[in-house]
Amino acid sequence: MDRREFLKKTATIGFGAGLYFFPKGLRDTARLAAQEAKQASAYPALVAVKGGTPAAMFDRGMKALGGMGRFVKNGQTVAVKPNMSWDLAPEYAANTSPELVAAVVKHCRDAGAKKVIILDHSLDYWERAAKTSGILPAAIAAGAVYAPAETEGYYHKMNINGKRLKEVAVHEALLETDVLISVPVLKHHGGAGLTGSMKNLMGCVWNRRVYHSSGLQTCIADFLYAKKPTLNVIDAYRVLIRNGPRGGSLADVVSTGSLIISPDIVAADTAASMLVGRKQGEVECVRIAAEAGFGQLDLSKLAIERLTV
Repeated sequence: MDRREFLKKTATIGFGAGLYFFPKGLRDTARLAAQEAKQASAYPALVAVKGGTPAAMFDRGMKALGGMGRFVKNGQTVAVKPNMSWDLAPEYAANTSPELVAAVVKHCRDAGAKKVIILDHSLDYWERAAKTSGILPAAIAAGAVYAPAETEGYYHKMNINGKRLKEVAVHEALLETDVLISVPVLKHHGGAGLTGSMKNLMGCVWNRRVYHSSGLQTCIADFLYAKKPTLNVIDAYRVLIRNGPRGGSLADVVSTGSLIISPDIVAADTAASMLVGRKQGEVECVRIAAEAGFGQLDLSKLAIERLTV
C-alpha cells in the first residue's frame, strides 16, 4: 500500500483517547491524514475548464484545486505521462498539447519537485514522435528530463493482483517516482473505444500485447493496482473523434477548448467521456475500475467546479 492509499484509509481515524494508543509514527501519520482529508474537502473533486489556451486553463483549474502543492511536495520526484506516441503535429490531436505538458511540468517544479520525468512508450519512432509532437522540447524547456522508453531494458516486471493482469513490465521511472501525473489527450480509440487517463497508462508498460490477449478493457483498469496517478489532467482542447488512436486527418479533429482535472481517475475519465457524448459508465474500463474501488463513477456524488477562462 503506498502512502496516499494509507492516508486515505486512515483519514477516518478519530483523535482523542483512541488515537493516543497508536504508536507515535502512526499517530503522526493519522494526524497528517486527517489534515489532508480536511484540506481536500475544501476543494472540488473535479474541475472542468473551458475557453482559454491549454496553459491558461490549467493555471485556472489548479488554482481552483488548491494548487500543485496539494499533490507534489518539496523534494519529490514526479513522472508526467502524456500521449507522445505519434509522429504528428499538435493540430492532429493524436498527442497531448505540448503547451499543456509544459504547464504541468512548470507547476511541479514551482511546487518544489526535485525531478520531473516525462515518458511514453511510443508507437512511431520515439525521437520523431517526441519532436514532431512538440512535447519533448516544451517539457525540457519547462524543467523536465526525458526517460528513454524504447527498449525492454527500461522495464521491470511487477506482480499485481488484477482480475486479468497478474504481471506487467512497468517502466522504471514509475518505480522511482513519488507522484504520477497522467496527461492524456482525449480521443477515439479503435480498440478501447476512448483514450482517457486510464488508457494513457498503457504507455508505461512494455508488452502491451498481453492486454489484448487477456482482455483489453479489464487490463487497462487492472494497471491501477500497479500504479494509480495522483492527478489526472485530460487535454480536450482538440479531440480526435474518429480513426484513433493515430488519426492523421484534420477532418477527424474537433475543437472543444476544454480541460478536465481531478485526482480521481474514474471521475476524470467519466467526465471526459461524457464531453464527447458517451453515457456515464459506457466506457467499459472506467466502469470496471469504479467497481474495483478506484474512483467515483457517479459524478452527481462529487463536488464539481465548472470554469470559463
